[in-house]
Amino acid sequence: MDSQPVPIRTTALRFARAVRIFLTSEVGGRARLMFFGLMLLLFGLNGLNVVNNYVGRNFMTAIAERQMNEFIRQAVFYVCVFAVLTVVGVIARFVEERLALLWREFLTRRAVDIYLEDEAYYRLEVSGTLSHPDQRISEDIQAFTVTTLSYIIMLFSSTLTVVTFSGVLWSISPLLFAVAVLYAACGSYMTIVLGRPLIGLNYERLDKEASFRSSLMHLRENAEAVMVTGVEGQQKTRLLHRLDDLVGNIRIITAVNRNLAYFTSGYNWMIQIIPDLIIAPAFMRGEIEFGVITQSGAAFAMLGGAFSLIVRQFNSISNFAAVVSRLSALLEAIERSRKHSVSGVELAKRDGNLVFDHVTLGPSGHTVLRDLSLSIPMGTPVLISGPHATAGAALFRATAGIPTAGAGRIERPDDLMFLPQRPYLPPGTLRQYLVPSENPDGFSDRQVLEVLRSLGLDELADGADGLEQEQDREMSLGDQQLLAVAKVLLSRPRYVFLDRIEATLGRETFRNTLRLLCERSITCINNGEEGDTRDLYRALLDCREDGSWTWTDERT
Repeated sequence: MDSQPVPIRTTALRFARAVRIFLTSEVGGRARLMFFGLMLLLFGLNGLNVVNNYVGRNFMTAIAERQMNEFIRQAVFYVCVFAVLTVVGVIARFVEERLALLWREFLTRRAVDIYLEDEAYYRLEVSGTLSHPDQRISEDIQAFTVTTLSYIIMLFSSTLTVVTFSGVLWSISPLLFAVAVLYAACGSYMTIVLGRPLIGLNYERLDKEASFRSSLMHLRENAEAVMVTGVEGQQKTRLLHRLDDLVGNIRIITAVNRNLAYFTSGYNWMIQIIPDLIIAPAFMRGEIEFGVITQSGAAFAMLGGAFSLIVRQFNSISNFAAVVSRLSALLEAIERSRKHSVSGVELAKRDGNLVFDHVTLGPSGHTVLRDLSLSIPMGTPVLISGPHATAGAALFRATAGIPTAGAGRIERPDDLMFLPQRPYLPPGTLRQYLVPSENPDGFSDRQVLEVLRSLGLDELADGADGLEQEQDREMSLGDQQLLAVAKVLLSRPRYVFLDRIEATLGRETFRNTLRLLCERSITCINNGEEGDTRDLYRALLDCREDGSWTWTDERT
């Protein structure tokens, strides 16, 4: 499993690429328009802050000089500026959130596409090179988009603040301006030195959080099996071990945060008193008005805050760096999985018969099938048999495209379906599962119900919801397998490859299944057992223990 952050240069390039792809995508025009509007709103907010700074100075001066009429006038200005600031600020926040949502939707769709493309999800799982890709797609992308946009806005706003308030502070006191710049520079340097370990620690924390959560999910999904086998103690040990890892990591993070807080807290407190220490003597000498003290304090705080972005946001920045690094690792792992495949069997999809060309399966020194060369024509039900089902199972996996040790070439038609020994029923309604996704409106309820009835499953569609009801995940394994058969009967592929499903269905139900497949001209290839009834097939592929094989076709 990956446990180290991706190098900073690689992460930065990935970051720039993600931004560029978004801005040049089909939603890029809308995104640029929203971003431009957001920048205009930030210009407005910054200008209003400058106006508010001068209004505040005049307001405090009117109080100090007991000028009631001026006090009332400045109070009205104050209220008006606050009202406009509120409206503009709320609109800016709304646009920011909608832009972040648009970006998250785009990136998540793109991530799902590349994750499911070319079976990348499977190769990542079997290779074990990447931990918790699900969390990276669901949570890290959300954090990436929201935080990136927030930082862009903060950086832009800070730049505007520096430009506008530098002039204000310089006009009050050049010395105070120089102190603000030097103070912020020293504070940023010390924050980086003290907080740098947080980047790696936060990277590890995200993985450990996901690991603990996935263990809890595993326990929930396998609750019955855990109870029957009585392995609660083992599960508890596993959970507590992962909790200990997580807690240990968080303890280190809190210790680093404590040390960092000693500095940042003192840094933020000193911002409040430094301008008074420099400006107050000038007021006492009668050189400036009282309101200038409050104005200088506000301007120093605004300018110091703009220069001190790293100090104020370092904890968040360290989390963000970990998120960007994790997403970068996800993309790198997917790209690596495409370049490196553990399968030595070449798989080609084309129209025509199912063809095996010099296919050898099994790791070196343990060949289960040697130099298989044959073409299975349509309309020829085939039984794959032998002393054990290992060779047939390996052939099933290789034909399905699952990386398998071996060599040779398999040519298969696009409309070839597979029924594994343990069926998979994705969440959804009966109709969503049974009806082919490429032709969702091509089957009437009557047609679907006829197929279910032929398999003895018509009671599954009983009730008010009928085919629109959610599947019962507690149904027997045999019924789940029959639902998978029903899907094949409705899809009507040219070939279907079965992997030892007779043990699940029972002999009579299996014979009925083969009959229904033949009636719909679906060529069945069944990886069965040595003693299976052979009168149901027209050809036999007999695989021996030494990897050799024989092909018997009753047509010849």
